[in-house]
Amino acid sequence: MEKENRYKAFLEDVRTFVSQDRIYVDELRRLAWGTDAGFYRLVPQIVIRSENEQEVSKLLRIAYRHELPVTFRAAGTSLSGQAISDSILIVAGKHWERYSISPDHEQITLQPGIIGQRVNEILAPYKRKFAPDPASVKSAMVGGIVMNNASGMNCGTHANSDRVLLSARLILPNGTILDTGSEASRAQFRSSHTSFISTIEAIRNRILADETLVARIRYKYSIKNVMGLNLLPFILFDNPFDIIAHLLVGSEGTLAFLSEVTMKTEYDYPHKASAMLYFKDIKEACRAVVAMKGLMSSEGTPIVFGAELLDHKSLASVNDTTGEGLTAVLTETKACTAEELKIRIDTITETLAAFDTYLPPYFTDRAEEYSKYWAIRSGIFPSVGGTRQPGTTCLIEDVAFHIADLPEATAELQALIARHGYDDACIYGHALEGNYHFIINQSFSTEPEVERYALLMEDVIKLVIDKYNGSLKAEHGTGRNMAPFVRYEWGEVAYQFMKEVKQLFDPKGLLNPGVIFNDDPLCHIKNFKPLPLTHPAVDKCIECGFCEINCLTCGFTLSSRQRIVVQREISRLKQSGSNPQLLEKLEKQYQYPGNETCAGDGLCSLSCPMGINTGTLTHVLREAKFPIGSFAYNIGNFAANHFRGIKGSIRPVLRLANTAHGIVGTKNMQHIAKGMHQWMGLPLWTPAMPKAYKIDKELVKKSPSATNDPLKVVYFPSCINQTMGLPRQSPTAQPLVNKMLTLLQKAGYEVIFPREMDKLCCGTIWESKGMPDIADRKAAELETALWEASEQGRYPVLCDQSPCLHRMRETISRMKLYEPAEFISVFLTDKLTFTRTDRPVALHITCSMRRMGLADTIMALAKRCSTHVLVPEEVGCCGFAGDKGFTHPEVNTYALRKLRPQIEAANIPIGYSNSRTCEIGLTTNAGIPYVSIVYLVNECTTSK
Repeated sequence: MEKENRYKAFLEDVRTFVSQDRIYVDELRRLAWGTDAGFYRLVPQIVIRSENEQEVSKLLRIAYRHELPVTFRAAGTSLSGQAISDSILIVAGKHWERYSISPDHEQITLQPGIIGQRVNEILAPYKRKFAPDPASVKSAMVGGIVMNNASGMNCGTHANSDRVLLSARLILPNGTILDTGSEASRAQFRSSHTSFISTIEAIRNRILADETLVARIRYKYSIKNVMGLNLLPFILFDNPFDIIAHLLVGSEGTLAFLSEVTMKTEYDYPHKASAMLYFKDIKEACRAVVAMKGLMSSEGTPIVFGAELLDHKSLASVNDTTGEGLTAVLTETKACTAEELKIRIDTITETLAAFDTYLPPYFTDRAEEYSKYWAIRSGIFPSVGGTRQPGTTCLIEDVAFHIADLPEATAELQALIARHGYDDACIYGHALEGNYHFIINQSFSTEPEVERYALLMEDVIKLVIDKYNGSLKAEHGTGRNMAPFVRYEWGEVAYQFMKEVKQLFDPKGLLNPGVIFNDDPLCHIKNFKPLPLTHPAVDKCIECGFCEINCLTCGFTLSSRQRIVVQREISRLKQSGSNPQLLEKLEKQYQYPGNETCAGDGLCSLSCPMGINTGTLTHVLREAKFPIGSFAYNIGNFAANHFRGIKGSIRPVLRLANTAHGIVGTKNMQHIAKGMHQWMGLPLWTPAMPKAYKIDKELVKKSPSATNDPLKVVYFPSCINQTMGLPRQSPTAQPLVNKMLTLLQKAGYEVIFPREMDKLCCGTIWESKGMPDIADRKAAELETALWEASEQGRYPVLCDQSPCLHRMRETISRMKLYEPAEFISVFLTDKLTFTRTDRPVALHITCSMRRMGLADTIMALAKRCSTHVLVPEEVGCCGFAGDKGFTHPEVNTYALRKLRPQIEAANIPIGYSNSRTCEIGLTTNAGIPYVSIVYLVNECTTSK
């Protein structure tokens, strides 16, 4: 009760300066945000989405006063239990994305919420890159990368976070802010924290006086090692502020909050080549790696930049069919010139001639080829996890050996894992650095299974530490997973120095308790995360978080991963019957953030190595909510059976809205519409709302000619474009259907419309509402009509709306189906003369285009038409999601929050896409009109 009162007092204080919408105390969001990529679970009491440095400083001061533990979280891709809490969780993500680059581009200052891959995108124009290269770089954020000392596939100890860090801004547990890169901040801190600085200096001096310890530190950090706190700064730096900054690296939030970091950037070689090398024996593979490690250029620099080992189980998880029982080594070399690259490839190939490779080495310098290799490597962990037995937990361990020990140690590790009965385990990782990950799929449902895991870890520790003096954690952080073994690996003397550092920074022990330092010798086999069966669409998910980069509601309501987390807990509660009150709360609380705001766009599947589409789960949940025979289902069924009439009834509503707009004016109309949306729940009207439209009957009535002219196309205008025209304030005069006909006729095509097309639909409307049988019925009706119109597939079929075309391709396979960009690119470009305009244009690539693999197609088409095409950065799904932009416009607004500043900065007057509903939302949120790509092509072309 006493601690409960302290949490209440903490909340009272916090609510005076943190908005309520960023404080989570409900069961659903505490569960959702309390889950990371690791295999442990704790549920925080309070979650706070922090916004800035001063706010975090206040939060820590208040927590310090009330003596309440605090844990920090960025992307939640950590694997060892270091980003979870049963107390207060402070999230530093979406609001922490500022950066600055030095004039020479050799330094970059970053806030902790920027995703690693985004840093690479920022630096790419300057031929620089972010040195740390974890497999999760497309999802992990800078804060987590630095605070775990992440390194990765092309990053050894020479370029990990510790080696490239220059300075840090940090917040101590009592709220004190220190910028180690600022002379003024250092002077102020030295004055106010004299004892702190003198203690750092005293620890430094005592460590340097112990030659045995110094030698051990050098040896331990000559390979990747993140076990315990980072002692290397005490022997590398003299300045206490440099020591303080580098102590944060790998501290996993146990010492301070990292609010900003300045790091050296790395040269990004323009010429690269990779090869997937196959060996019959894992020892032989490791011997080859040792040989490649020693290859040096004439300047004395390594010529092999990466060598990633994948054992036969890893290869099987990604469906590699090269051969049975093979071990692969994905190898990369880089150079400044093409000639130099060839020399390096030849050198490596000559070296490999001494080893028994299964196939001759083949290096490719084609990015489209080698990027597939590295994508496979990045996805190993989730892919292996996805092959686990249902109900088991996927665990990943992370060890390192000195390179000379690699062949023997690797074979022994493989045999050790098999000896403990982990037949489906795999070993893979950064062989060039002696760093391996091994994955096991483990059940913790019985005591014998828990004991089996404990015994495995005991033997791993004996092998790695006692026999080879390696690292029990090379780059994934100590976390809870290895906390009981820090003292064992480092010895009493080094461990006590770590404890002194912890006591200095965090005297009350409030920051991330249980991580790195844990007095419970069994903490690594407690608080395991349950993964109950929920639905086949998501049961393979290991909650790695890779999906979240593409989830538009991540950071707004729930992310795709969090939706799965909550539904799993709901399933567990249903199966166990253990807490009906909590079950009822979660089901009720899930409705808006989980169901109503999920766009169901499926982009999450593109960054998930298992291709899991959380939108499928959402559709399943909606289907359960609207079973056959329910009132909502009957309404949906009625609409499907009377679709022509339903569309006809929409047009008067659009005409009424347009008339009212003309009478009361834009500002008054917006005010009225906003009030009606908020108080009556009516769909939100915006100035981008189209006027009513109906296709001219004379166009439709025209019968196709009886000639055998191959230049014919079946054109199916989407329901939206049959009903909606252009908004009142539009840069173009003709509705899309008319403009499409103009373009097709310009290219010499005869257009065929399917019969009774005003009652046809692809079914997307019903699919999104959870009525798949009605959706499929409508798709079947459409297929029949298109089959007839195309003369049994003789002519291509064109639909002017990419989301509709995407569903058509999923349900119709016996015809060639196209949306505008691909159709124009395939059939019209040779019949038209393109004249590029110098007017800058914006391009929005819809979710459906990305999922169909047509992003490059529409981009190339836009570049045929304009010399300056902007695809705004960090804008994925627009969030309109059919009708969601009308019913839940806040989702659309959040999804496009980064759009307008880029449009304004580039002085873009108009944008293009190929989805009418997306264009409505884009126009509303960008401040410029968006129309179909067809308008741009028509403007920039003439007949040949």
